[in-house]
Amino acid sequence: MTRRHNHYEAAFEAYLREHEVPYVAVDEAKRARMGGRSLKNLDFIVSPVGGRERWLVDVKGRRFGSTNTTSGRRGQAWKNWSTRDDIESMAHWQRLFGPPFTPLLAFVYLVVDDVAPLPADQLFPFRKRLYALVGIRFDHYVSGARIISPKWGTCAMPVEHFRELARPLASFLTSAGTPRSAALPA
Repeated sequence: MTRRHNHYEAAFEAYLREHEVPYVAVDEAKRARMGGRSLKNLDFIVSPVGGRERWLVDVKGRRFGSTNTTSGRRGQAWKNWSTRDDIESMAHWQRLFGPPFTPLLAFVYLVVDDVAPLPADQLFPFRKRLYALVGIRFDHYVSGARIISPKWGTCAMPVEHFRELARPLASFLTSAGTPRSAALPA
């Protein structure tokens, strides 16, 4: 296992290892250069055994809970924001790799109270914390994302739309592919 200082990426990698899913962890120490511009590196290249698709994964770590533990205020649990740099770089990687590689945003939620994005039996314990791993295809995310802060260059999907298109990460790692079944739980 690569030594990762980001606990969200470390949890994602531990999840892949526990489920024996082949992957390559990408070194993020230096940004890639392509066509005179700097690109944010992918986090992982994931190749499920027997799967139809290979995944170019960018891990997005977010806290999930009904209360912001630092301020004590109620907050949005389904945070799914990304940066313009994330989106532009992922689009470049998608063009570079081509099929059967498909970009995937993996939202790794640290569950901070009794509210979780997945049922309890689908949560992943790692380093005495609980994580919920949720994926959304990059093309689905981009089609529904809206700018939330021009100053910070961030975008996000409306929560209802995100929950319709996102799936538990496990559904992307099986040979059956990505089912279009029911939306994520509330």
